Amino acid sequence: MNILRSFSGISLYLLADVSSNADSSWWSIDWGGWWEPTGTVMLAIALVLLCIIAWGANLIALPGNWFSVALLALYAWLGPQETRIAIGYAAVVFAFFSALVGELLEFIAGALGAKSAGASRKSTIFAVLGSMIGAILGAIIGVPIPVIGSVIGAILFGGLGATAGAMYGEWTDGRSWRESWSIGHAAFWGRTFGTLGKISAGLVIVLVAVVGVLW
Repeated sequence: MNILRSFSGISLYLLADVSSNADSSWWSIDWGGWWEPTGTVMLAIALVLLCIIAWGANLIALPGNWFSVALLALYAWLGPQETRIAIGYAAVVFAFFSALVGELLEFIAGALGAKSAGASRKSTIFAVLGSMIGAILGAIIGVPIPVIGSVIGAILFGGLGATAGAMYGEWTDGRSWRESWSIGHAAFWGRTFGTLGKISAGLVIVLVAVVGVLW
């Protein structure tokens, strides 16, 4: 009987201790307790690699910059808090405004592009679809320039795809090829400059991640 009472007492104590610890730190992970140092380094490397992949997603008209901001926010919240590779919320806020600037640049470029030339809504949709297909093909085919050939190819072919999509949309609305060409030409430059602005902002976010985990 005494043994059972002692066992029950120890069990209740352990349960109470675990419960108090869970209540106080249910949202955090003790990276230093069981993953330090290899795990935290791997986590930091994974963050940078995922941000680079998200940055590349901008080339095919996906919201890559916002993916990067979400990754940084998740890392700042659940990742290492007191180690050298910890990232503060100030970096997340800076990345957020960088992504916002990228969206603004893309919007301005689009407004000055096909929309200003009088493109219809259908043409705009076809231009976006064409730019996505063109960017994927451009990234695969690439341009014969070391390292950045795929990026340049994605930007160039994305613009050409936007041109083709916009021209097709206008042609199906009954416009002549001459009228469609002027809108397609505007779509090319709108898409190209918009993408350049967005990937520039994305590059800043990638640098925020790199600098955050290194310093």
